[in-house]
Amino acid sequence: MSDGRKKVMGLLGRTLGHSYSPEIHRYLGEYEYRLFEKSPDEVEDFIKNGCWQGLNVTIPYKKRAAELCDSLSKRARLLGSVNTLVRGEDGGIHGYNTDYAGFMSMVQRLGVGVEGKKALVLGSGGASVTCVRVLKDLGAVPVVISRSGEDNYANLYRHEDASVIVNATPVGMYPDTQRSPVELTRFKDCRAVLDLIYNPLRTRLLLEASSLNIPCSNGLHMLVAQASESSFLFTGKKIPGDRILEVERLIKTEKENILLIGMPGCGKSEIAGRLGIATGRRVIESDRVVEEMAKMPIPEIFATAGEAGFRELETRALAEITKLSGVIISTGGGCVTREENYPLLRSNSKIVYLKRELEHLSTEQRPLSQSRGTAALYRERKPLYEALADITVSNDSTPEDAAKRILSLISAWE
Repeated sequence: MSDGRKKVMGLLGRTLGHSYSPEIHRYLGEYEYRLFEKSPDEVEDFIKNGCWQGLNVTIPYKKRAAELCDSLSKRARLLGSVNTLVRGEDGGIHGYNTDYAGFMSMVQRLGVGVEGKKALVLGSGGASVTCVRVLKDLGAVPVVISRSGEDNYANLYRHEDASVIVNATPVGMYPDTQRSPVELTRFKDCRAVLDLIYNPLRTRLLLEASSLNIPCSNGLHMLVAQASESSFLFTGKKIPGDRILEVERLIKTEKENILLIGMPGCGKSEIAGRLGIATGRRVIESDRVVEEMAKMPIPEIFATAGEAGFRELETRALAEITKLSGVIISTGGGCVTREENYPLLRSNSKIVYLKRELEHLSTEQRPLSQSRGTAALYRERKPLYEALADITVSNDSTPEDAAKRILSLISAWE
């Protein structure tokens, strides 16, 4: 713009509260980037007359955007799906598909060859069309699974011989994070799983893939890679490959929670508070959320509902807390005793096991520590903490020191 003001770019979609695009573009270019939530009947007028110079387009408007463009790039025309719009100097709207480059980069970065392999692509929308084109160009044999048609979810498992599974649906995406589009154990020959979802960072599908030692990837790399292509179209400035990887790392670090596990009395609450001060992040204690839900303190919950009642409330609390991004979470010491909590703890968090010598563990206001003894609880829970932890830190000095070591280890994680 000749007056020196920043150009206005943005993301067009229907529901965008989960989007990471503004943060990504903040790292990629010197332009204003907004979220434009529009209903279907508002899309045409906004694309034609809205105040924007460049747009990314997300579900469910990619095919509609293609129809409204004055011109399409060769790839966008081939795919019939547009996710990037640029308004030309003459006011014309030019459509591009940068998802192709993003998904191509995602597959290549995973490092699993797909040539000659059957690849199930779940979903039949604009993102699916792009994934199918990339897979074909890499020599794979894609099969699209949709709600209806020859290949659908009712007969999905006749394709149990698939080697690659791509989730191009919103199933498992924030806020409905506890769903998975398939039972991965049914696919005995699966060698790669790619989930286009990036919030949460680890969907149920990806957690299952990891548990089966199947190479897998979320959609964050694709999102950043396609955003870099979009940024180039917006500004004419090419983003180098190492910058793409750096932005991906920065976004992951910003959005991933720091979640503390460990014995009752090991100092999780105090150290969570120190981490919150050091990072500026919100701090959430799962025990306090449980008390708010029950409208009574924890000792009273144990007295009236028993441990089973408390654990049920704790799981419900964790299901909500762990959907959040970029927060500090201090958990109750016994949350690791319920296997159904594991995917909740892992979905969006770096898990830190906070250790402390038994003689230094406080039992005040801790019903199980008082009734069963800390040594018995420790013997039961220690292997569970160790199995879940990404990082282990001893709280054997000061809370400030433990917080500093946690942040240091997290920053060196990649």
